[in-house]
Amino acid sequence: MRSRRARPVSFCLVAALAAVLGGCLGGGGHALGTPGAQSIPIGQSTQSVGSGGASRTFHLYRPQGLTDAAPLVVMLHGGFGTGEQAERAYHWDAEADAGHFLVAYPDGLNRAWNAGTCCGEPQRVDADDVGFITTMVGAIEQQIPIDRARVYVTGMSNGAMMALRLGCQSDLFAAIAPVAGTLLTDCSRARPASVLQVHGTADDRVPYDGGPGKAFTVNGTARVDGPSAQSVNATWRAIDACGPPTSSTTGDVTTQIAGCADGRTVELISVAGAGHQWPGGEPSPLAEKLAGIPAPSTALNATDTIWRFFAQHHR
Repeated sequence: MRSRRARPVSFCLVAALAAVLGGCLGGGGHALGTPGAQSIPIGQSTQSVGSGGASRTFHLYRPQGLTDAAPLVVMLHGGFGTGEQAERAYHWDAEADAGHFLVAYPDGLNRAWNAGTCCGEPQRVDADDVGFITTMVGAIEQQIPIDRARVYVTGMSNGAMMALRLGCQSDLFAAIAPVAGTLLTDCSRARPASVLQVHGTADDRVPYDGGPGKAFTVNGTARVDGPSAQSVNATWRAIDACGPPTSSTTGDVTTQIAGCADGRTVELISVAGAGHQWPGGEPSPLAEKLAGIPAPSTALNATDTIWRFFAQHHR
């Protein structure tokens, strides 16, 4: 057994760009386990699993009181982020306490995911991140019963792009919820799944209206060029055999909902004036200073909204 330890401040300065999409790393004292060797402990833990010839890590949160097969939410960090950072920034542990479900926070290879035409080393080496996430879910199930009809995936930015790829190219997930992402992979053979997109209309990194976004890094790399949020929504409406969408607006939040076959829905929440962010998440002053990314909008609690969406959908 080994504890998670807080990262030194100097590490955060060296990896300052991690804050662009997530913030400085941190963690408390929590157990490191091996899949299959023990049941998942209550609270936070860190584990590893073999995938693609490498050892890959993921973080877990198990709330107290789980007695039956539980839902599982997979939360994918953004580019330059980590699972620990996502756990701290987006408040899924507290949501799991209230909703009685498990949360997994996997770590991307060199802080990124192979979402298709993006991003970083995983894309360059064609890392099998679909295989990694699939293996991770199986490893979790070896230790604690999960409800296979209620497995979900969400993600921020590059993690949102990866969530969409998982929806397109695996059959694990009853629903997916990308935040500030776009579709950068083939989706012609997707299995129907409910989809909720959350996107700020002023996002300049992954533009709401599609096309090339502003570079994430100072040397001008990792620019995203994909379809608009509305186009991605239309793609999933076609996959799910949906009817025409209806829209409603409250303050800065516009919600577009389409009813689909077999009780599924495809939804798009647009947050007026919001940039490249997880609405309701933790602000990141360092990110704002380095990359000009504004503090998250408070017009929407994305985590709470996404869990309520997930809870309404199952296989």
